[in-house]
Amino acid sequence: MDNILQISKTQEVMAFVATCIEATARVMKTTYKDVFHRMARVGLIDNFIIPHYDTLHTESRENIANEMIECLNNWEERQ
Repeated sequence: MDNILQISKTQEVMAFVATCIEATARVMKTTYKDVFHRMARVGLIDNFIIPHYDTLHTESRENIANEMIECLNNWEERQ
């Protein structure tokens, strides 16, 4: 049991961010790079995904992807 890898909370959250991006890209049928750039441009990662990690990570990937798409579209329209 001493060989179990321990990860920090930051690493856990960043892994979740990656999961959100990949799940969203899959549903949108685009690349994770495209989704990452779009999310970064509107601040979705720093201002929504990370602050709401504790709530979001309890949802299914399908729900997360759908919520991310809706958020992304709404945030892009506001710019």
